[in-house]
Amino acid sequence: MNQPEKADYAGQRIALLTQHGKERVIAPLFEAALGCEVAHVTGFDTDRLGTFSREIPRPGSQLDAARRKARIGMELSGLAQGLASEGAFGPDPCTGLFAWHVECVLFIDDERDLEIVGLAQGSTNFSHRLVADWADAAAFARQIGFPGHHLLLRPQGMDDARITKDIRDWVAFESAFARAREQAPNGLVFLESDMRAHANPTRMANIARATEDLLMKLRSCCPVCGTPGYGLLERVPGLPCADCGAATREVQAEVYGCLKCGQRERRAVAADRAADPGACDYCNP
Repeated sequence: MNQPEKADYAGQRIALLTQHGKERVIAPLFEAALGCEVAHVTGFDTDRLGTFSREIPRPGSQLDAARRKARIGMELSGLAQGLASEGAFGPDPCTGLFAWHVECVLFIDDERDLEIVGLAQGSTNFSHRLVADWADAAAFARQIGFPGHHLLLRPQGMDDARITKDIRDWVAFESAFARAREQAPNGLVFLESDMRAHANPTRMANIARATEDLLMKLRSCCPVCGTPGYGLLERVPGLPCADCGAATREVQAEVYGCLKCGQRERRAVAADRAADPGACDYCNP
């Protein structure tokens, strides 16, 4: 049987719209893996699509925002393929006690009608604090990794419109802090970590990891039609309990498939084992 033709991006130009330095990690990985050229697109203020510092709310989902960025980059450059990344921050999904970061890197290919997403997640330094004196401010800064990780501050509280950004050294920080405290009727200053990619090496590392996940998916092609992005679509619960044999919520199989032709493949992930009775709703109601 003839092997399906696989997508080849060697020599192709792929748009990447960013004003926060993401090209520094995304472009080398893409170009080395695919032999393409990542075209850094400028001329559009991506903060108009939403800011982590809340002056402009982000409409829609994290993926919606990445899709808008990629599309704008493609339109500005006239290219048929585009990339964009978007981050989301909040409490960790297990305990809710720690700051957590989910980063997606989206690839759109209009020639093949494809949209593929790479993901990475992990702990981060997303944090904020309302402080009254310089000692507390300096302690918070050291906690989040300043000056390697930049800071934002506001007088009064988290919703004050008078925000100072791009704080990247101790001299500038102390000056901005003193100025903000003078502006605040309550004498307090609201500090927060700057989560923009160029200002946050921890986030930049997760962007690299999400890019690698995306490239792994792009290099995985459908065995039937050759379309890139062949990968995990669904995890199927139902692993039998070791004691009673009842189906549990533990994963027993994974379904891999193609984004285009409908090819599906079920792979058992635990054919030689059973679920712990502690995960069984019958044995451990």
